[in-house]
Amino acid sequence: MAIEDRGDASLITHALATDMLTQLRDVETEQVAFRKGLVKLGRICGYEIIDGAMETEYVSVQTPLTETMGQRVKGLDDVVIVNVLRAATPFVEGLLKAFPRARQGVISASRDEAAGMDDDGEFPISVDYVKLPDIEPEDTVIVADPMLATGSTMCAVLERVLEGQPDPEHLFVLSAVSAPEGLLRVNEAVPQAELLTVAIDEELDDDGYIVPGLGDAGDRAFRTTE
Repeated sequence: MAIEDRGDASLITHALATDMLTQLRDVETEQVAFRKGLVKLGRICGYEIIDGAMETEYVSVQTPLTETMGQRVKGLDDVVIVNVLRAATPFVEGLLKAFPRARQGVISASRDEAAGMDDDGEFPISVDYVKLPDIEPEDTVIVADPMLATGSTMCAVLERVLEGQPDPEHLFVLSAVSAPEGLLRVNEAVPQAELLTVAIDEELDDDGYIVPGLGDAGDRAFRTTE
């Protein structure tokens, strides 16, 4: 299993995940390759969640020659994936290759860049659209966003996800890169969340961007800036 406990978060250390993240970080990686990279990374992370958190059960199966015992993953029909628009869209596309029968939710949430960070390192968050399926106690819920920076957006998203819902069996916050400040904030606000990331970067800069990071994942994936 390529998931390591790092205190505030668990690190996905699969070689293909770290390889893909390196390609995503590269400023020379253009839009199409960047989007495809996020899809591939989401798929790898999904497989690691299956391997690291989901149980298997023995089942009888009839082969062309005889009956034998095999193993199947339990709970694949009890997965909810929440897409934090917009950067998470290709990331979630990859997750759905690992969880093709997952129920899906969408939340449009963004931080007010013009307002800037307050003295506590938080941004004002605007939540403009929420469409979520019902969550059941046996569910595995994965809230996906490639960047976990200050944690302000993720805390606002998790508040909406959990509002009026029972606690799921597993609640994962999945990111490609995270800043220590954001991990700490989400841990304090939603201690039941299991934080998964491919990299914990050094810091946030004065504008709240992850350093070294990978730039604005949404802009790079959708080519909304040159």
